[in-house]
Amino acid sequence: MDECAIPVLHSEQEIAERVEELAEEIAAQIQGDVLIVSLLRGSFMFTADLVRALYRVGVQPQIDFMTLSSYEGTSSTGEVIINRDITDDVADKTVLIVDDILETGRTLQFAIQTIKARNPKAIKTCMLLEKPGKLDTPMAADFVGFRIPDKFVIGYGLDFDSHYRELPYIGYLEIH
Repeated sequence: MDECAIPVLHSEQEIAERVEELAEEIAAQIQGDVLIVSLLRGSFMFTADLVRALYRVGVQPQIDFMTLSSYEGTSSTGEVIINRDITDDVADKTVLIVDDILETGRTLQFAIQTIKARNPKAIKTCMLLEKPGKLDTPMAADFVGFRIPDKFVIGYGLDFDSHYRELPYIGYLEIH
């Protein structure tokens, strides 16, 4: 697909501005040490930019990564599995789960339950995107970058069949 034909939902500039605002919101609510658990792969760009923005507002988080999967192509399988677990001990720590999109809620719920079983002091969540009408599980993220319509989004780390992650903006594909 021609990159010029991809409609833009949020530009590179809009994303950069919102990430800075999110860092300020997070710093105002989370005091002291925080362990960021980034859910890979879709959140890698967002996490990197967020960590740098947090540094600029005086937060120096620890960072770990968890890889969960629940999608094949454009559809959720309905089952979440751990492909790569975190290595840091979360006991008595404040954990900030960072992910790319809150859609059905299953992945986030699974991550929260998995980490909660390891006795953290607190768990907060930060999503780059949220599709309010798609939740299977009633839940809300503590911090949300953008609420978006029900479109198949790509770019800024989000992919379609392992393509388009490199785009510096968030666009969408017309999937029929």
